[in-house]
Amino acid sequence: MQRDGTRTRDERSGARTETRPAAGVHRPFRLAGLAGLALHLTLALWLVLRPLPVAWVYDANLTPLASLRSSTGWQVVGELLLLAPLGVLLPLAGGRIRAPWLPSFLRTTGVSALLATGLEFLSSWTPGHVLNVDHILFAVLGVMAAHLALVPGLRRLLRDHRPKPRAPRAVVLTGPPVAATVTPTRTVVPAARPRAYAEPTPPAG
Repeated sequence: MQRDGTRTRDERSGARTETRPAAGVHRPFRLAGLAGLALHLTLALWLVLRPLPVAWVYDANLTPLASLRSSTGWQVVGELLLLAPLGVLLPLAGGRIRAPWLPSFLRTTGVSALLATGLEFLSSWTPGHVLNVDHILFAVLGVMAAHLALVPGLRRLLRDHRPKPRAPRAVVLTGPPVAATVTPTRTVVPAARPRAYAEPTPPAG
């Protein structure tokens, strides 16, 4: 039905038209992404929430990049790699091969920032851990780098190697053969015309 109240051609003919907003979602990729996402988050929780037997800890850090002076290079690399697989697993869990790169990048960055913040607040309640805003910052930077480095190229590769859908074949519906009916013909004999003159009468004996 259009805005002016008139029906479309399909509605007048009785054809059913369906809109499929999830037509671009690839279910096997989505299931694989969800499974990988669950496994990685389980591993990240175990790494972040395990108690550390230390004699003393630093104070909480709420200033970005203030803990770089007291951190080693391996610690920074570990913080970058902690949630970096989310840059690939989050788009994979969406299952969309033809998604634009910028909205996908923004969604992935936002979700990873929320997850990193939640993990950091949970770890602050664990013995041996303190709240450090640099952990959140480095984790999100790792996710962003992994997404930009891998996801656009993988999507382009999957689009190029994915088989193109074939055009639907036209199906002609044929009914059972109908026997030809033979109509008998009737021969019409024209009626004899009356004669225009009188026949002579025989003479009387």
